[in-house]
Amino acid sequence: MTSLQPEAPKWPNADGLHLLLSSLGQVIVDATGVKSLRAEDASGGFGLWPGHADFLTVLGVGVVSWQDRDEVWHHCAVRRGVMTLRRGAELEVATREAIPGDDLEQLENEVLAQLIQRQQAEDDARRQVRQLEVRTLRELVRPKPGGAFPQGEWP
Repeated sequence: MTSLQPEAPKWPNADGLHLLLSSLGQVIVDATGVKSLRAEDASGGFGLWPGHADFLTVLGVGVVSWQDRDEVWHHCAVRRGVMTLRRGAELEVATREAIPGDDLEQLENEVLAQLIQRQQAEDDARRQVRQLEVRTLRELVRPKPGGAFPQGEWP
């Protein structure tokens, strides 16, 4: 007897993820056969495995960790970025800054602190620019004493 149900699509390379992690156009990590990956976004920690549904998220400052075929964990500190998973196997991370390392404790203690400081400095600079823009706009729209134009003059 033949089934009327179509066969479920098989994801290519579903036996492992292909992780491509890049920073400002430079490839930092190109790993095949990734068994699983852990990361964090604004909603909290999450994991991805081969065959997972398509996925898109924005990363903050944190660590992306993945396990290879030999069950060895690898890590990379990232400063903001976008993570996409396509076809259950093609995993890409594009980030501003990435620092790989197999010593998670060192990444957490030293590197993440540096990345967080840089991100805070950028956020502070953006905030100061916004405040300057607001002050400038307020000055431009504030009514001048005696009206917008000197008495009797029109442009």
